[in-house]
Amino acid sequence: MPLFLGFIFLIVPLVELAVLIEVGQQIGVGPTILLVIAISIAGGLLAKREGLAVWSRFRDTLARGEVPSSELVDGVLVLFGAALLLTPGFVTDALGLALLVPFSRAAVRGVVTRSGGWMAAKRFPFLIPLGIVSNRTRKVKARTVVVEPEPAADPSRVDADPDRPSGS
Repeated sequence: MPLFLGFIFLIVPLVELAVLIEVGQQIGVGPTILLVIAISIAGGLLAKREGLAVWSRFRDTLARGEVPSSELVDGVLVLFGAALLLTPGFVTDALGLALLVPFSRAAVRGVVTRSGGWMAAKRFPFLIPLGIVSNRTRKVKARTVVVEPEPAADPSRVDADPDRPSGS
């Protein structure tokens, strides 16, 4: 884990800086800054649209009585993509936009659920019954039970004990 965090906090900013410098040398400083801002604005609008779409699918899945496992993963990926768009740079913007586009997000969701399922099940065992760590959705079935009232006792019968034979 420390190696992964070292990669994230050291290597990624250095790569972003190198790409920004190279793009700045090719097209100029002003256009580079405007391009980063334009990509961030477009990404923010796409993140809002896709977030609302995922939320709508989440609610529809719950209304059908199913567990919204893929919708939860999609929601996390959309949030992660939006967070990547907040960091200035072209590499993180490209990754963030890839997580916001539905077909590429579906591919990432498949990889995440297959490779991360056992890890999530190990760390968060309460996710197993929810179906979040697998690619399947489980339907929750509800059953309505109607209880019929018992027939009213006949008032002409005075027999208090139904087990006692009559006439004794």
